[in-house]
Amino acid sequence: MAEKYNTREERRKQGQTQKKGQNKGPKKPTNMLKRIFLILVTIGIIGLVAGGAAMAYFISDAPELDEKLLKDPVTSKILDENGKLLAEIGKENRDYVNYEDIPDLVEEAFLATEDSRFYEHHGVDFLRLGSAVIANFKNGFGSEGASTLTQQVIKRSYLTPDKTIKRKVQEMWLSIQLERKYTKEEIFEMYVNKIFFANRANGILTASQTYYGKDLDELKLNEAAMLVGLPQSPSRYDPYKYPERAKERRDIVLHLMNKHGYITETEMKNAQSIDITEGLQEIDKSQIDTTAYDAFIDLVIEEVGDMGDYNVFTDGLEIQTTIDKDAQEYVYNMLNSDEIINYPSKDLQAGVTLLDTETGEIKAVGGGRNTTVKRGWNYATDAKRSPGSTIKPILDYGPAVEYLNWSTYHQIKDEEYTYSNGTPLKNASGRHYGNVTTREALARSLNIPALKTLQAVGLDRARDFATDLGIPFDKEITESAALGGGKDVSTLELAGAYSSFGNNGIYNEPHSVKKIVLRDKTTIKNKTESKPVMKDSTAFIVTDMLKSVMKEPYGTGRLANIPSLPVAGKTGSTNFTPEQRAKNNIPSSGVKDSWMAGYTTNYTVAVWAGYDNASGEQMEYLGESSQRIPKYIFKNLMEHMAQSKETKDFDQPDSVVKVGVIKGSNPAVKANEYTPSSKITYEYYVKGHEPTQVTTEYEKIDSPGINASYNQESNEINLSWSYPKGNGNTQFEVMMSVDGGAQSVLKKSKDTSLTIPNPTPGSKYTFSVVALVDNQQSDPASTSVKIPAEAEVPEDTEDEKIEDPAEGEDTEQEAPAEGEEDKKDEDKKDEDKNNNGENDNNGNNGNNGNSDNNGNNGNNGNNGNSDNNGNGNNTDDGNGNNGEDVEGGDGTTDPGTVEEEKPVETPVPDPNPDPDPNQDTE
Repeated sequence: MAEKYNTREERRKQGQTQKKGQNKGPKKPTNMLKRIFLILVTIGIIGLVAGGAAMAYFISDAPELDEKLLKDPVTSKILDENGKLLAEIGKENRDYVNYEDIPDLVEEAFLATEDSRFYEHHGVDFLRLGSAVIANFKNGFGSEGASTLTQQVIKRSYLTPDKTIKRKVQEMWLSIQLERKYTKEEIFEMYVNKIFFANRANGILTASQTYYGKDLDELKLNEAAMLVGLPQSPSRYDPYKYPERAKERRDIVLHLMNKHGYITETEMKNAQSIDITEGLQEIDKSQIDTTAYDAFIDLVIEEVGDMGDYNVFTDGLEIQTTIDKDAQEYVYNMLNSDEIINYPSKDLQAGVTLLDTETGEIKAVGGGRNTTVKRGWNYATDAKRSPGSTIKPILDYGPAVEYLNWSTYHQIKDEEYTYSNGTPLKNASGRHYGNVTTREALARSLNIPALKTLQAVGLDRARDFATDLGIPFDKEITESAALGGGKDVSTLELAGAYSSFGNNGIYNEPHSVKKIVLRDKTTIKNKTESKPVMKDSTAFIVTDMLKSVMKEPYGTGRLANIPSLPVAGKTGSTNFTPEQRAKNNIPSSGVKDSWMAGYTTNYTVAVWAGYDNASGEQMEYLGESSQRIPKYIFKNLMEHMAQSKETKDFDQPDSVVKVGVIKGSNPAVKANEYTPSSKITYEYYVKGHEPTQVTTEYEKIDSPGINASYNQESNEINLSWSYPKGNGNTQFEVMMSVDGGAQSVLKKSKDTSLTIPNPTPGSKYTFSVVALVDNQQSDPASTSVKIPAEAEVPEDTEDEKIEDPAEGEDTEQEAPAEGEEDKKDEDKKDEDKNNNGENDNNGNNGNNGNSDNNGNNGNNGNNGNSDNNGNGNNTDDGNGNNGEDVEGGDGTTDPGTVEEEKPVETPVPDPNPDPDPNQDTE
């Protein structure tokens, strides 16, 4: 090396001598040139002085060398969402190795890769620094580093990872001091024991044992190269998660070893040909203290690395995370015990992601079940599977609303259909439903309407929409993507996409870290992506359709629905091929993956369940009961989270209008004010794209003419009404109230008159009659009758004669309690009815005042079933039918149509009846 140096030195001196002997041409200096020269010199001197002063200040502010910090790791603190300590990381899982125990193979691999001039420089490699300065000048400060092993030891022991001039000056100064105080061998020993190798392996010896189960002197060339390649970006080159990246990095290390003369080209090529996974052992997590927070902490470690040149295990960071400890513990317990969900097999795996819908903050992750089996694999973030029908809002219906302004009512024909290449497509049920709305198509998870929707949108626009929601398509998108084919996703990605619908169209990149505080108290905030990805009208309309998925009887998500919460969601599953089913004896009902994703205004949850070997030689499948597990996980987690935070409904934006349209109309026709409610469906439209045509099918129904009078002689009210003839389907609903009390339905029939006997003296009776024509209803016609306070009763009636007490001798008796005499009469009549079942009031204890009303008060008698099947079933449910479907009525104010009959005398109900012991008073 000295000979080469002397040769280069001689050539340099010779060149200088030649330059001195050259003739110089004539000079024509001018005053202007002199001035420019002097100005430049002055600026240079000022710059040197200022720079020197700044460097002096930076150096004076540098920390002192501390041997303890040089050899011991610096612990990082991980805090929860409230700033409370969650875990300390850095001291665990580290075996120290002395320099003399480090094989030449390992040292040479590090030197070739990290610092080829380690034994030549004095802490700072100025030659390497020069090229880095040029690169930084071109591409910006920090674009290329020139750190030596010595500098890396200083950085990991004392300084923050920030790429600032101050930190760099201090790093260089301390590196020179370190080289003066310690030998190269001691510094190399410090370095290999400090660096991090992913999977919580700190130091080269621990890494060798973690990945290969070997001591350092047992490592092969390809194994040593793989380990040496990890420290540059441990998470990125993790061979368990990213084998292709790990191989690429290993091969670079081997190339550098050959370049610097440590191995031959043949040795390089032989090592590069070995599979990256060869020799890797399965990591036993049982050797590590497992907690409910491990899956989340793994996510934090990786995200901190993505934020910059930061290392949780060596940099002594304080990391404030987004974790909700209670939620994380609940998810962990739900996956790793049978306390909440009864799992069919210990081999069934699941991944869960819980996000804050509004911010994108990750509140909890379920990294898998039985997590002592395997380390380094997170089923919430690393496992990516085909999403099945959960992709439909993202790739099909969301873009259709965004680009085509489709409404929840937009009609799609569900029929026999094929892909564009002629391949037949079927719905999961094998049925076709004809014209369906987008709402129903999504709720039923119909495949044919989904494909038609994607075709209407166009593949390019659908891909762009999904990409904006955090689900990019690496390969060319095909029509099979409409049903979840062609793109694998994680629960983290799916939750991020769904939260955009619940957040008014704003996408927030899911993240687990809020900020990092460095050792010098510098705060680094996590700059996550936040952007509008769709119109608020799109977000609301898709959300409303997804609410139907959960609450409609035909919705595929009804098992996950929480009636007390406004929740939107979608299910999904993926199938096996016919060949796979035949080979593995998989029934037609068995599926490969099962999904559930959904959200409220507060939280978003995505769940996957399946088996690791669902695509191997001996495939396992999810049976019908196992397919429901994601729904159960979703429901339990959402209910748990709702206990501590009120959940408001989704706000309808001004860009959306709600329109009543005629059911089945295509194109949509708006209902008018006379349209029966049974003919109307209310749907959401993008404002400006609602239907304009109004139905002319329904017109205003005339109200009946009504007349009521009190017949004092017979002590009864005669009620009659008139209506134009010509429509045989006309019925009338008659209602009555006494003294301003609640209305009750007296009857519903085609009759036009009604008699009410024995009204209460002094009471005011109000009657209303409504005409019902083909499901249309008229406005009520009303009239009132006031009964005299002392109604005259005809003398010497056949049933009973009342003597005037003033004319009899010694006839004074105890007067009956008010209403008791009437009640005895009524009880007598009720007894006759209950025993004989001859009247139409069905033994209703005289409390409903109905002649044909089939048990309105739900207080029916003992038996007495009459013509209208009024139950008499001793009910206590308030419906008059003991919870059974009984023909004739259900105890509501609209009990259904009854047979036409002649007017009958109906007893008047007591306006203040005795309380019914079976009636719910709440």
